[in-house]
Amino acid sequence: MTKLEQQRPDARTLLNKVPEVTVFFWIIKILATTVGETAADFLSGLGLGLSGTTVVMTVVFVAVLVWQFRTRQYVPGVYWLTVVLISVVGTLITDNLTDALGVPLEISTAVFTIALAVTFAVWYRSERTLSIHSIVTSRREAFYWLAILYTFALGTAAGDLVGERFGVGYWPTALIVALIIAAVAISHLVFGANAVLTFWIAYILTRPLGASLGDGLAQARADGGLGLGTTWTSVLFLVTILGVVVYLALTRRDQAEVPAEEVPARREAAPVGDSMSSAPADGRHQ
Repeated sequence: MTKLEQQRPDARTLLNKVPEVTVFFWIIKILATTVGETAADFLSGLGLGLSGTTVVMTVVFVAVLVWQFRTRQYVPGVYWLTVVLISVVGTLITDNLTDALGVPLEISTAVFTIALAVTFAVWYRSERTLSIHSIVTSRREAFYWLAILYTFALGTAAGDLVGERFGVGYWPTALIVALIIAAVAISHLVFGANAVLTFWIAYILTRPLGASLGDGLAQARADGGLGLGTTWTSVLFLVTILGVVVYLALTRRDQAEVPAEEVPARREAAPVGDSMSSAPADGRHQ
């Protein structure tokens, strides 16, 4: 082993700040988006109003996001709590634009699409990757969560536009989106479409899928739903999320290692005691 090899960090021992993309990832993601839809409706009806609920949930979300940033590696409970809260906040942002400010859903959808595209462009220009397999620096994590916020807001606007404005209905919308997600998955698994592109397309689409499922379960039968109400629907999905997250925390089945090609050229903050020995290698590492 050469001296350089001894100084370089073992890329495969670096732990990602986000989970491995497994079937559990997509299950919790869809459940979290459903909670984002039903919980936002439930909380808005507790007397705080839409604006008050948005302020309270944003404060809670920011506090948990700071907690997530302070973790040294992926922690299932903290990460998925952040996802659930960002789902609620993203939904509330779109609801405020639509219900409080009267912004048409067509404009909201377009604005969030542009905002997400700009985020991806700046992220790629800065990091030369949009992969979630190497969220190992604070800057990459900041880009990641900003993109996640926009995907929830965009998914809410686009889902409401299709399901309500165009009159498609909750269950047909869920079916249509599910079929599109299946087509995206097949394009990657069978035909080799770009993994990063197909991941983010699927991530955006799971938002209207989860929202349509949530509305379909919670809304009154007269409106095309099953009439479970937002309270029971939120509780049902939150309990399911908790069960899956506990399972993942115990089994560590979604702990992700960073591929060698995804390691940043510069590590953010080497320990003071290691700075002298690691600096030459870090400066040359790709």
